[in-house]
Order: sequence, then structure tokens, then C-alpha cells
Amino acid sequence: MEKIEHIGIAVKDLAASNLLFEKLLGVPSYKQEEVASEGVKTSFFQSGPNKIELLEATNPDSPIAKFIEKKGEGIHHIAFDVKNIVEEIARLKAEGFTVLNETPKQGADNKLVAFLHPKGTNGVLIELCQEM
Repeated sequence: MEKIEHIGIAVKDLAASNLLFEKLLGVPSYKQEEVASEGVKTSFFQSGPNKIELLEATNPDSPIAKFIEKKGEGIHHIAFDVKNIVEEIARLKAEGFTVLNETPKQGADNKLVAFLHPKGTNGVLIELCQEM
């Protein structure tokens, strides 16, 4: 793994949270997009070398809606940048981690993504990201 790519934060109201993070970070969101396959709208902020992804559910059955229902708003995942996501998935499976999607899928911000189950990572959902 190369570096932390971003921290994902689950929010109930993306518009209100965008205003909050604009004030907090002193910069506007640089990108907003919907990932229909995941039932989510996203908004990205860059502050120095750090990125934050805000995530709002677009339907009540989406992973973000279920997360907020169970845990409330807050940190949803930590994403790590990887050079070769297929090799990293194989390496982590060999190390005993549970990979939630063994085939990378298209995610937000022009990335291929895969997730590790939080039960094997001290309760933290880990996302692997590779630039497309």
C-alpha cells in the first residue's frame, strides 16, 4: 500500500455537509458524483495532501444508509492507494483477510476499488484504490 488515499465520511445531508467541510477546510469540494451501483452520492475535498470523501445514501438499501442507521454519521472507511489492486487483493487474501469483492469495481473519483471486511481489520472498513 502506497499511502492513505482518502477518508470516507458517511453523512445524512450532502449539501449541508459540503457547507460544513467548506468552512472547516477553507476550500470548496473539487468533485461531486453519483455511484449508482453503490447507491451513493459523493463529494471530495482536498486539503494539502489529504482527501476527504463525503458519502450520502441515494436509497434506503444502500450500504451508506445501513451504516448511518446502525452507527450514525461519521467515519465510514479509510482508503489506501495501491499500484496493482489485483495483486494487492491476492496478497491480502493470502494473509487471511476477507475481501468483500474479489474483482475490483469502478468507484468514485476515477478509481478501481475493493473492500476488506471490517471484522478482520479491527472494525474499520478498508478500501483499496487504484487509479484507472
